[in-house]
Amino acid sequence: MPGLLRQLSSLGGCTHPIRLDGHRTEYDVNTHTGEIGNVLHQLDSATLPAGHLLVRCNNRRTTRCAACSEVYRRDTFHLITSGLRGGKGTPERVAAHPCVFATFTAPGFGPVHNRPTGPAGSVRRCRCGVHHDQDDDTLGTPLNPDTYDYEAAVLWNAHAGPLWRRFSTYLRREVAKRAGLSQRAFREHARVSFAKVAEYQKRGAVHFHAVIRIDGPEGGDTPPPAWAKAELLTDAITAAAAHVCVDGPVIDERAHTFTFGRQLDVRTIRSADFDGDQELTERAVASYIAKYATKGAETATGALDRPLKFLAELAQLDISDHARQLIRTAWTLGARKELEDLRLRAWAHMLGFRGHFSTKSRRYSTTLGALRDARAAWRREQAAANGPEPEMTYVLAHWAFAGTGLSSAEAWLAATLEPAPGTEGEPTP
Repeated sequence: MPGLLRQLSSLGGCTHPIRLDGHRTEYDVNTHTGEIGNVLHQLDSATLPAGHLLVRCNNRRTTRCAACSEVYRRDTFHLITSGLRGGKGTPERVAAHPCVFATFTAPGFGPVHNRPTGPAGSVRRCRCGVHHDQDDDTLGTPLNPDTYDYEAAVLWNAHAGPLWRRFSTYLRREVAKRAGLSQRAFREHARVSFAKVAEYQKRGAVHFHAVIRIDGPEGGDTPPPAWAKAELLTDAITAAAAHVCVDGPVIDERAHTFTFGRQLDVRTIRSADFDGDQELTERAVASYIAKYATKGAETATGALDRPLKFLAELAQLDISDHARQLIRTAWTLGARKELEDLRLRAWAHMLGFRGHFSTKSRRYSTTLGALRDARAAWRREQAAANGPEPEMTYVLAHWAFAGTGLSSAEAWLAATLEPAPGTEGEPTP
């Protein structure tokens, strides 16, 4: 029992760990002769209390694993923050670079129940004549489902990623134009860096929150030119978002073209326009973006957090009619030969969106991989403090997937435990 408790505690609260069968053996190696010597450490899954090696699932979704998604959220917070004020390998001088927080929305596909705002932030009646509460389940659902353009809504989600990539190209052109530079000359003077996260609106359409920054030609390591101002960046973003478009498929003689919605919000970071008199600080922006990095379609629309195997499964699921119709539309479109590259059936549970939820440009800041490596190195240092480590080791290991999750008894025990030190998802040291 004590051994099982220690094994479960090392999961850091993960509720759906991956179970592995196999073994791992570490041997000492003579650095002069290269000969393999004594066994240093040996691990066999059959001898472990749970009968398997249990490793964290590392799922980013809150609905799948709250503990692992919290680690992902905190890592995203560090990633965004380091690009705003430095740290984690990013110079602190980036705090002085012009930077904005922008929100890009999807176009309309038909009127939906909403909470329109009036003067001084007051909430007016919806078109249906009702004052909806913030948590009303009807928010985001169509006023008339028969006329709502479900086909365009699903295809918009499927093309949102390519639309963003094209926008980033247009943005560099617009910044260069305002600086009086050609695109080739612009690369020698400045660089546009960004980090973004995708969020689902209640109607099931993806929109993007992004931190966008102007750097010098080598990224955050070099200062931006004198002409680089937040106002110039804001103007360039507005122009690029208004002109960017992606041509979609032609379905039943109907040609689809995808653009961003008319609602574009661009705010300068470190200004007092984020939430009333609340300052738009680096921490506020990073916390806001990190919050959505662990959410998917299931949070906004009540849809699924895992793929469908058969369309018939929809009848067994407790989801809204609006989400059900979006999934059904994605599944139906996925059967078309001309749309097979969109893989709509594989991503029907995501309402057609198949892009990464959290992305960034190369020079924005550190990476999630670097943060994980730093955390792993810190844990190795803590383990090495218990005794000297050999100069060189030879590792022989083989692991095979044996399942996921905990048994009912293991789950009951895990619920009573506090995570072992160093495994609870604290910020990277």
